[in-house]
Amino acid sequence: MFRLQSSKVLAVDMTGDAVKAKNGSMVAYDGQMSFKKLSGGGEGLRGMVTRRITGEQMTVMEVRGQGTCWFADRASEINLVELRGDKLYVESSNFLAADAGLRTGTEFTGLRGASQGNGLFTTSVEGHGQAAIMSDGPAVVLRVSAQYPLTVDPGAYVAHQGNLRQSFQSGVTFRTVLGEGGGEAFQIRFEGDGLVYVQPSERNTIAGDV
Repeated sequence: MFRLQSSKVLAVDMTGDAVKAKNGSMVAYDGQMSFKKLSGGGEGLRGMVTRRITGEQMTVMEVRGQGTCWFADRASEINLVELRGDKLYVESSNFLAADAGLRTGTEFTGLRGASQGNGLFTTSVEGHGQAAIMSDGPAVVLRVSAQYPLTVDPGAYVAHQGNLRQSFQSGVTFRTVLGEGGGEAFQIRFEGDGLVYVQPSERNTIAGDV
């Protein structure tokens, strides 16, 4: 069971079950716990753990036991996502933890990943259970519908779920519109039906130089 101890600390209560979490994110635990580093293989973890093609690396550990384990990372805000058979796409730097029963893997992001400077792959989490994602500041959850598509700054994008299609726009940028120039070279447009998570602080990207 996932619950927020505070907006920046995730508490996971376990009764013999397990959780996957970002390596090094455990800050405390009580009870009896075992820790295992996941190094690839099974349910798409190879792509999630080590993305050798682009030099990206993300190490995940499995925590199993009886008791409570607390997780946090760089005082980031933590957001809980309930999955009911659908799929969540989250930037690897924003992933914190997921039920061990959820399937995790890697999805190709192409131009979006290149524009963010985060590589060409992102993490996918699918099934029934809970996941925890992080954001720089409290995340805002925006609804996308057929009548209301959404355009997002790639540096503010955290995750999305639902039946959404992505496309990319270039040329006119957010900062160009404001007359500042030097802004993002790309925008991400979402269409369909689903949710998009954005953070109120932009990560560093290379998009402005692309």
